[in-house]
Amino acid sequence: MSILPSKNEHGFFEIRLESIGGLGANLAGKMLAESGVLGLGLNGSNFSSYGSEKKGTPVKSFVRFCDPDVEIRDHSPIEQPHVIGIFHEALYKTVNVLSGLNPDGIVLVNSTRESDDIKKDLKLEYGTLAVIDSLTIAVEEKTKVNTAMLGAMFRICDFLDPDSMRNVIRKTFEKKYPHLVEPNIRTFNRGYNEVNFKTYKSPEGAEGKKFTRPLPRLGYMTQDIGGVMVAQANSIQKDLSGSRQGFLPEFKQETCINCASCDTVCPDFCFVWEAGEDKRGRKQMFLKGIDYQYCKGCLKCVEACPTDALSDLREMIGYADKHRVKQNFPYVAGGLA
Repeated sequence: MSILPSKNEHGFFEIRLESIGGLGANLAGKMLAESGVLGLGLNGSNFSSYGSEKKGTPVKSFVRFCDPDVEIRDHSPIEQPHVIGIFHEALYKTVNVLSGLNPDGIVLVNSTRESDDIKKDLKLEYGTLAVIDSLTIAVEEKTKVNTAMLGAMFRICDFLDPDSMRNVIRKTFEKKYPHLVEPNIRTFNRGYNEVNFKTYKSPEGAEGKKFTRPLPRLGYMTQDIGGVMVAQANSIQKDLSGSRQGFLPEFKQETCINCASCDTVCPDFCFVWEAGEDKRGRKQMFLKGIDYQYCKGCLKCVEACPTDALSDLREMIGYADKHRVKQNFPYVAGGLA
């Protein structure tokens, strides 16, 4: 008798993890699949999809489970998952994280906010929303977000055996990083116990989210001839806010000495300056603030700052938009800004 709670027409129970590079979604997918296969005897597969492997860029990890008598011959990306795990809450700004979700699907989100607020931002109409503050758990236990997310995922997928994942954690870390075994097991246990659920009932006959495959905005027919990007960032989107892993620099102008140490180490030119005069009337550039649209939260500026004018801050939704100081660029690729 099958232990899988539901299956698609091919006999698969499918999970898609949405994340950014650096949060460990790739390893989480491998460990999740390994636990189901070795711990329960299911057939399973896992693979990930990502671009340049640059820290902060979008990553997807796919996990398929099926009964032992079903062969897995499908190695395509998962388009209609039963469960979606969102490791980085701000991804919804640039990635359609709920694409293909079934009406009765479950969405796990790493967040500190209330379920209703998350539902509104994700435009989730119905289904079950699971919320876990994985970042706080990881910071307190000195581990990573992925282990706490795995704990919450095992609470969602109650057909899986948590003890099998604890064994996988030991196997994964005990040789190279034995000191991380117990912290990661504590992180897993906290994710399992601290996740909260809220279900939004779907009307009879409700349809799931249509799967959409994103296409590039520019191609060989639409790219500007000889176009040059003079503004920050490395894509036409020019928005690195989705790359932050939960922290950003907080600027206190009253203690800033305008030494430009932060500007020297910033890889994305996030700092905004304005001309002025010092107390003696001499011309000088003064730091006005940070353009958080281009800040990926590397915190190199915090390390370089000789005063307490810059410090690391746990990012809260809306903080960056409220405190952003916009750059004044007269030109971008293709014409006026």
